[in-house]
Amino acid sequence: MPRTALVKTYRTAIGLLGFSALVTEIATLHERGKLELGNFFSYFTVGSNLFAAVVLIAGGLALTPRGESMTFAMLRGAATLYLAITGIVFSLLLAGLEGVEFTAVPWDNIVLHYLMPLLIVIDWLVFPPVVRVSFARGLIWLVYPLAYVPYSLIRGHFEHWYPYPFLDPGPRGYTGVLQSSIGIAVVAIVLVYVLTLLTGPGSLRSRFGD
Repeated sequence: MPRTALVKTYRTAIGLLGFSALVTEIATLHERGKLELGNFFSYFTVGSNLFAAVVLIAGGLALTPRGESMTFAMLRGAATLYLAITGIVFSLLLAGLEGVEFTAVPWDNIVLHYLMPLLIVIDWLVFPPVVRVSFARGLIWLVYPLAYVPYSLIRGHFEHWYPYPFLDPGPRGYTGVLQSSIGIAVVAIVLVYVLTLLTGPGSLRSRFGD
């Protein structure tokens, strides 16, 4: 199979996998009478996986042997960053919590928190963008993660519900939330640097070719 076709198939399959997991979550929660759309779409995991699924499916279908445009490289970079953050934060801060359910179906937990982050990072490592994405440009990807924190705090204040324990000011106060947020922000900035470092004509396997 030509390399371009292989990449298109791989990305489309990843996107469909993530999308199917989200649909399964919605259907299962609805069936159990526990679906709160406002809460559901307030999870960083859900937003990240939904965004990545759309980008990968659309981008995979539109991919040409010449590679990808700067626009798609930026979108794919954002999706990769968000899912990488999802995987790292969940593994370090959430995976060991007892009595806390983040997904309604066990296999969805594996797909959304482990498989999707791993597969999209592999895609970036093996088939990085041909176009060079500078670190300064890549910092634009941080808009969503940075905006997510105040959004969660403001919404949580009025809804009395927070998507993740480290965003709940109840146990440790806003100082604890700030400390966790700064730590995650530092990790995110490092990830941006690494992701942008791998882009450009000189990057590993940066041209698709047939």
